[in-house]
Amino acid sequence: MDFGTLHAHRREQEGKNRERENPLVMSPSREAYQKHLAEAFNMNRTQIFAFKNKAPTRRVQLVPNSILSRPPPKPNSSKPNRYIPQAHPKLVKPEDFFLHVEPGNTDNPNNAQVTPVSVDQLPGLNTLGISLARIDFAPKGINPPHTHPRATEILLVLEGTLYVGFVTSNQDGNRLFTKVLNKGDVFVFPIGLIHFQLNVGYGNAVAIAALGSQNAGTITIANALFKANPPISPEVLTKAFQVDQKVIDELQKKSWYNTN
Repeated sequence: MDFGTLHAHRREQEGKNRERENPLVMSPSREAYQKHLAEAFNMNRTQIFAFKNKAPTRRVQLVPNSILSRPPPKPNSSKPNRYIPQAHPKLVKPEDFFLHVEPGNTDNPNNAQVTPVSVDQLPGLNTLGISLARIDFAPKGINPPHTHPRATEILLVLEGTLYVGFVTSNQDGNRLFTKVLNKGDVFVFPIGLIHFQLNVGYGNAVAIAALGSQNAGTITIANALFKANPPISPEVLTKAFQVDQKVIDELQKKSWYNTN
């Protein structure tokens, strides 16, 4: 008997020994698998089968619990978590569900202003997964490129004409979707994508943005890059934008207005 035949015979014998020691290890049948589970959990096979086919009783949360209801900070934590406490249902008042929204002041570098109505302004929104914002535009006013990391946005134009758009992900080729909207028009900005609104009409414009989160969050791209605290290293930005450091220095010196 040569070496190869001897080695194959030895592996075959070891496999048979393992099967004798534990027959359920080597690809058990459905019957053997249920029997093994029943023995492990001290249940009969009928109970195991019913358990495996039982419909889930807990509803699936489309919004993470960390967003719906933030846990209180740990007692000795040096960095306590920010959370929004939930009032007892019998202690809430009508005022918790009401807010009057005034037109925003557009006398600023962007000639536009976003007035949010999120859980911070309207406590009754807590855990409900919705919010909105009023956006006012002077002529040529802009709500600069930004994202909402936790919400999709749907925009309704109440007055004026807006040029709006969003850019898709790198994996999708950064495609640009744009549209000119007039009074009564609606446009959707998918969650997390960079988007913008520009007043291209001759007068003022007003829009209402509905958001799929009570705490959508806003990241304005220019502010995040050039007004970070502490500042992002110029070396990072010059390499990323492939420009001279003087350009980055100039951009970081600017007072970037926060429309949101």
